[in-house]
Amino acid sequence: MKLLLIEDEPSVISLIQRSLSASGHEITVAMDGQSGLHMALQHDFDLILLDLMIPVMNGMEVCRKIRSTKSSVPILMLTALGTTENIVSGLDAGADDYMTKPFKLAELEARIRTLTRRGKDQEKEKSSDVLRIGNLILDKITKTVTRDSVPIDMTATEFRLLEFLLTNQNRVLNRMEILENVWDINFNLGTNVVDVYINYLRKKIDKNQPVKLIHTVFGMGYVMRLTYEDPK
Repeated sequence: MKLLLIEDEPSVISLIQRSLSASGHEITVAMDGQSGLHMALQHDFDLILLDLMIPVMNGMEVCRKIRSTKSSVPILMLTALGTTENIVSGLDAGADDYMTKPFKLAELEARIRTLTRRGKDQEKEKSSDVLRIGNLILDKITKTVTRDSVPIDMTATEFRLLEFLLTNQNRVLNRMEILENVWDINFNLGTNVVDVYINYLRKKIDKNQPVKLIHTVFGMGYVMRLTYEDPK
């Protein structure tokens, strides 16, 4: 696979290059955000490895600009910043996955395989392009969401989460299951990223609505179903 590594630490670059090249990947390196963005927009890559703390243009801005023009290329963020707030910000910027430094090379390669496989699976997917429950409609082609015909603005991460919930409506989903399928990230169970995004969705699709769609099943997880009861 052709990979773009946007990273400014020589030791990290050397380590990743040796490991991934040995696995048969072709690695292109950019040592600042501006040149990395230029390479990402001018060439086709199977995946982009992006550090957050890079000179000229930070990784968050690079990610947003790539996403605005190339929505399908998988982006894996690599950074020493690993708080929930950092993770949420990175995913909101359009990243598909997030790894904190230091990391194990075996895990990095596993994440790369997972992200590229997910992209191929999505291309082959033949399921319905429109998902709905009650008066909530999600269109996978136009990337739009409406409730009672009113458009609802969604970030990329919120859209993926809602799509997963709709695909599995009436089924209780635990937090790890949601993490693995929406973000392909094996966080520990103590993370509250799922809870943060569930709350985001509730405010956008359930607020002021008589029919609530997203519900908590205590000790188990979350479920999307039609009910007139208030969500817990």
